[in-house]
Amino acid sequence: MPDKVMIVTGASRGIGAAVALLAARRGYAVCVNYRQRRDAADAVVAAIQAEGGRAVAMAGDVADEAQVVRLFQAVDRELGRVDALVNNAGVLDTQMRLEDMDAARVSRILATNVVGALVCCREAVRRMAPRHGGRGGAIVNVSSMAARLGSPGEYIDYAASKGALDTLTIGLSKEVAADGIRVNAVRPGAIYTEMHASGGEPGRVDRVAGSIPMQRGGTPQEVANVVMWFVSDEASYTTGSFIDVSGGR
Repeated sequence: MPDKVMIVTGASRGIGAAVALLAARRGYAVCVNYRQRRDAADAVVAAIQAEGGRAVAMAGDVADEAQVVRLFQAVDRELGRVDALVNNAGVLDTQMRLEDMDAARVSRILATNVVGALVCCREAVRRMAPRHGGRGGAIVNVSSMAARLGSPGEYIDYAASKGALDTLTIGLSKEVAADGIRVNAVRPGAIYTEMHASGGEPGRVDRVAGSIPMQRGGTPQEVANVVMWFVSDEASYTTGSFIDVSGGR
């Protein structure tokens, strides 16, 4: 049985899938969490198993507290006590100006991107902290350059949710540092994932590539590399920190 266990939320595609695959290669038993796409999550698990790794696909909408609790309980039973959590699950909606948004849309975004991340962090701390019988651990929040750029005219509700995730990273890192739990965040820029289609512009990365100093979009693997550095012992004295994976944007 692998020594360490990782939960990756929203791991059926994109950055989450890349993190899950890389984590398994580095010896983690991985919970590949998904909300709806069971087939895609199963494909990630199959890819991990084909390389000799251990992974399970587990359903759970992080916007629903009860589902998050069940997810962590299932990991306890099937894989063991969690050592690393990657809060990757995130949603955005169609590009539009704030004046055209309704509150229901904003609430949906915040429920997954902020409340969901908070509840996942809570469940992880309840397992990682020594006072709960844990042995420390690492949490990596997948934020976005939108938190710093604001995404005007596109989805400032999504940008605001990622700003909240950044603040959560800072506060929680200080709160649990003495428990041996490190909390850091990556801020991806324009990355080639399916998420842009959710905003109504599948080709968005190519459109903005010219405004990126490196003149190209990034890959999920490039983000996963940084996530796994934060999780690794190489980052043992790093908490409350951010790495922008944005090509200089």
